[in-house]
Amino acid sequence: MEKIPLTAKGFAKLDAELRKLKSVERPAVIASIAEAREHGDLSENAEYHAARERQSFIEGRIRELEAVIGRSEVIDASRLSGAIKFGATVVLIDEDTDEEKTYQIVGEQEASIEHGLLNLKSPLARALIGKEPGESVEVRTPGGVRSYEIRAVSFQ
Repeated sequence: MEKIPLTAKGFAKLDAELRKLKSVERPAVIASIAEAREHGDLSENAEYHAARERQSFIEGRIRELEAVIGRSEVIDASRLSGAIKFGATVVLIDEDTDEEKTYQIVGEQEASIEHGLLNLKSPLARALIGKEPGESVEVRTPGGVRSYEIRAVSFQ
C-alpha cells in the first residue's frame, strides 16, 4: 500500500474530524434514527430516511478517514530546508500580472487551493519541486501557460 504524505497540521485536522464523527456525529444520528422509528410507519417516514442517509455518509467518511490515517506518513516540514519539496511554503510572483501568491505544498487529502494548500500532484507543485528562490517556472494550465518567479521558500 502506498503511503499518504501529510503535514502534522493536516494529520491533526483529519484525526480531529475522525474523533468528532465517532464521538459526536455517530451517536447523534443513532439517536435520530431511534426517535424517527418511534413515529411509526418507516416506509413513509422522511425523518427516518434522512437520518439513515446521514448515517451512511458518516460511516463512509469514518472508513475513509481510518484508511487515510492508517496509511499516512506525517512529514515534519519544520525539519526540512533547501529546495522546494513536500511541506514547503512558497511565495510566487505571477510574471504576467505581478500578483503575489503563497502556497504550501501538501498531500492530496489536505489540499485546498482556496486556503493556499497546493496538492503535491498538481501541475504547479510538480513544476516547483526541486527549485530554489529566484528561479522561474512555467506551468501549463487549462487557461494557458503561466510563468512564476519563486520569491521565497520556507518550511514551517
